[in-house]
Amino acid sequence: MKSIQNKPSRRSALGYITSSLALGLAGATSGCATIDEPSVAGAVAVNGGVRPGAMRCVCGLIDVHSHYLPPTYARALASEGLLTLDGGFPVPQWSEEKALAHMDKYNIEASILSVSSPNVGFLKNPLARQRLAREMNDFAGDLVKRKPNRFGAFATLPLPDINASLAEIGYALDTLKLDGIVMETNVHGIYLGDTRLDPIFAELNRRRATLFLHPTSPPCFESVGLGRPAPILEFPLDTSRTITDLIFAGTLTRYPDIRMIVPHAGGALTAVAERISGFSTLPFLKQRPVGGAEEVRRVLASLYYDLAGSASDGAIERLRRITSLSHILFGSDFPFTPAAGIDANVESFRTLSGLTKSEHEGIAKENALQLFARLGRTAIVK
Repeated sequence: MKSIQNKPSRRSALGYITSSLALGLAGATSGCATIDEPSVAGAVAVNGGVRPGAMRCVCGLIDVHSHYLPPTYARALASEGLLTLDGGFPVPQWSEEKALAHMDKYNIEASILSVSSPNVGFLKNPLARQRLAREMNDFAGDLVKRKPNRFGAFATLPLPDINASLAEIGYALDTLKLDGIVMETNVHGIYLGDTRLDPIFAELNRRRATLFLHPTSPPCFESVGLGRPAPILEFPLDTSRTITDLIFAGTLTRYPDIRMIVPHAGGALTAVAERISGFSTLPFLKQRPVGGAEEVRRVLASLYYDLAGSASDGAIERLRRITSLSHILFGSDFPFTPAAGIDANVESFRTLSGLTKSEHEGIAKENALQLFARLGRTAIVK
């Protein structure tokens, strides 16, 4: 939310992301998959070895975790001196042409665009935040109108201004016909279970809206970041922190008709889900879910989870413990994830094992079509 010191170099930051995404994933190849019947050995090459019996998913993808940086946003970041974000992460270049080339390379039929961290909260002036959010939503609206079969978009809100954000929800969903809303894991240090944000959740619930959650740096990042970019640890941890806050505050129980997408396979949620459940009934807690452990399990199961940077067999098995396969979606995290990392993630997704053909295709696009029915009514024309 503020100017972040450029501690790691561009090369070290990108190198780390690329290597970490590739670690444990299938070997990177370029883009669009073709049918890969089992070889004589009945296997697909993986990191120099083979994965016995692995089959390649060949259907088109719907990407629910793809970012855009229209010119007005890029200029606003630059004017504030933000050449890097969240502890040293370089600001990538984006254009409609680059986005379409990325989609064609990986057989992505449609991308649902959103703004990434730091959203518009880096602007101190409330009117400037409102103006930038409106400009970005208008840009997205025009893009979706021109290419409705290739793009969708989550609207940006000028938080923490509640009234202005409510007005922007109406404009974005009613006038621009955007596909949902994006919110960050905290808003200037306010986590999403805070009652000050209840009017936003009440309105999204009334509309049965889709809410895409995106992580950002925590308010104490300078102390806990240890000089490393926030996407390494703080993004998955802040995702888990705000979902826990929403559960313990009862927000997602009071507003059950919001369809929330949690990024990066839930961040650290799958690792701490049992712990959250176990501590949910402690009598000395001032705030806890009324339904205890069962409410925790029910809410976690109701959420949707994307596979941006996380398309591995291990991630799928961890998600199976807290939700159904019908609540898992594909995501690329373009353009913030470097090309080699996207290669590795898509290749790993294409060769996930332990899934039936229909389950694999469900995660690839059919689950997303349940959330974004508009795309299913429009023929995909490249």
